[in-house]
Amino acid sequence: MRLQQKGNTDYRKRLKLLKSGLPRVVVRKTDSTIIGQVVEYAEAGDKTLVTVYGRELKKYGWAFSPKNIPASYLTGFLLARKSSAKEAILDKGGRTLKKDSFIYYFLKGAQDGGLNLHAGELPISEDRLYGSHIAKHYENKKGNQFHLVGEKVKGMREEVNKVIDNIKQHGN
Repeated sequence: MRLQQKGNTDYRKRLKLLKSGLPRVVVRKTDSTIIGQVVEYAEAGDKTLVTVYGRELKKYGWAFSPKNIPASYLTGFLLARKSSAKEAILDKGGRTLKKDSFIYYFLKGAQDGGLNLHAGELPISEDRLYGSHIAKHYENKKGNQFHLVGEKVKGMREEVNKVIDNIKQHGN
């Protein structure tokens, strides 16, 4: 009752999600990483089937931030590969999804990893998926400590594809 008064849980939306009978994909972003979970309803309390953190991507060769758009895609891909669930539904909590939200990229990664999400068409940009927006940020940063980062970011497409291959080989 206390959570409902504070507005932390919308029980009508939660009931709709639970009536689907499908496990829920929960995505959150912290100051340092992205967290993805597959959660299943249980009468005694929700049961987390699998949890994946963006920082786990380092094990697969990811050398960039664990919370940017490409990392969000890769974290979703890793979640799908580690999950035994074949089908799920998004539980976005109280969030309103905005254009280019990291959640869309997470969902796209999960779909590409083999998880059937009832999400419809996802509005993602391939340029953002491969970090061109990050490279553009570092374009004018010549001659300082950011110069090397800018050069490294230009090859992010290859890095993303390399990490996907590594997850496919070792991510189960």
